[in-house]
Amino acid sequence: MTTTSATATTATSAADATASSAVLSVPAADPAVAAAHYAARLAFEADVSDVHADLAAGVGSVVVVDSRSDAAWAQGHIPGALHIPTARIAELAPSLVDRATTVVTYCWGPGCNGATRAALAFARLGYPVKEMIGGFEYWVREGFAFESARGEERRLVDDLTAPRSGVSCAC
Repeated sequence: MTTTSATATTATSAADATASSAVLSVPAADPAVAAAHYAARLAFEADVSDVHADLAAGVGSVVVVDSRSDAAWAQGHIPGALHIPTARIAELAPSLVDRATTVVTYCWGPGCNGATRAALAFARLGYPVKEMIGGFEYWVREGFAFESARGEERRLVDDLTAPRSGVSCAC
């Protein structure tokens, strides 16, 4: 009888914890569904560390596109990126971007959906495309070099976004 009481108490405690949990108020997805979801996200997104690694390695099958305005481009951009403002992608992409390359779009940062709109424009033109999550903001915050009207610049690593050592988090 003690075993039944202990089991019932454990089940009641687990149910109480679930009922009061903000995280568990909506149950986690089935693992197979979760795996499909996260695989799909990775098919659509790349983070700044991975983009930086590919650019540093000279991966030729990836082209990075800054979709911001001329003023934003002059303020700072990723070295080696192409500048194609979103409104001009349909006009300029066919002559500037090889359709065999994967396009990685970026804009200001997580509070801006410009890279999403640019990725949509490239996808509608038939390009394989990913959005760089974090945008230019996280590129700079992770301490990567950028080009501006003043030349090459680099800011200190923001240790809320990357290790202070400047070495990738390797996540």
